[in-house]
Amino acid sequence: MDETISRRSLLDAIASDPSSTDELEILVKKVYAQYLGNLKGELADYIPELAKVAPDQFGIALGLPSGRVVSVGDANAEFTIQSISKAYTYTMLLDLIGADETLKVVGVQPSGDPFNTISLDARTNRPLNPMVNTGAIAVAGKLLELLGKEAFDKILDTFSQAAGRRLSFDQKVFESERDTGHRNRAIGHLLRAAHVYEAPVDDVLDIYFKQCSILVTAADLAVMGATTANLGVNPRTKQRVFGLDPVRQALSVMFTCGMYDGAGDWACKVGLPAKSGVGGGILAVVNRQIGIGVFSPRLDASGNSVRGQLSCAKLAEDLGLHAFDALNHGSSFLRGLL
Repeated sequence: MDETISRRSLLDAIASDPSSTDELEILVKKVYAQYLGNLKGELADYIPELAKVAPDQFGIALGLPSGRVVSVGDANAEFTIQSISKAYTYTMLLDLIGADETLKVVGVQPSGDPFNTISLDARTNRPLNPMVNTGAIAVAGKLLELLGKEAFDKILDTFSQAAGRRLSFDQKVFESERDTGHRNRAIGHLLRAAHVYEAPVDDVLDIYFKQCSILVTAADLAVMGATTANLGVNPRTKQRVFGLDPVRQALSVMFTCGMYDGAGDWACKVGLPAKSGVGGGILAVVNRQIGIGVFSPRLDASGNSVRGQLSCAKLAEDLGLHAFDALNHGSSFLRGLL
């Protein structure tokens, strides 16, 4: 316990002196070394281009309140963001139309089902939540209706602002998903038939496949997570990217739904709002503190990175980051008021 308390104090020390990150870097390197040899899991080979990814890449990055990123391994290797994009398109929609109108498009209830399940809430005839494919495609459809032909450009711009650098997307992965995404196309038609959106299904799916094909690194995810942790303001650029209420809503849904049908285990073991993607990325957020980005493309049966989950769980344990951990005594802002 004493060692954990000492490690938890690292974040307090960094909050008061942003240059004091040496001990944190040592800790991150130890976590990386601990799981480097773990080669369990499989690639998402149902998307042909993802089956070509080098399977043993592994990187960890932490985005700090100062804007600095502490990283190790393949933290600057690019990969496609995939379903991590769902958290940020959802936040965009909340920013555009507010929570009440967004609830008419997609709910906030955990499903407990695999991410690609074809189903709607029997009570509302809407997707259960925005972190599964039905909900994310519904969000993409609404964004297309609101933003028109500029929808994807706006998505890419917003993601770039959150990451603090200009992002791009992988044309080959987009085409691979578009050519093989028959299940997602079925979801698109189901949503159109249910009048969740009125836009052409193929146009909606193009937006969805493109957003999933945006290229990021673990370091980018760490900064995006830090932007969310910093209540929507990028700590590097000081630019406000998202509003306060959309961030709170998105973090809540990430906590309960962000890890697919592994969300319950994650909430108990790690205790952080997070979102995973079948490209091998995991983004986790410690509210008012840090963002965590991990990249390791080998996935478990739920579609979550094996080493990514282990690394996040270990960081949460060693630094006392779990939302209900007795050592996580809240943000420096709140502590200053007590």
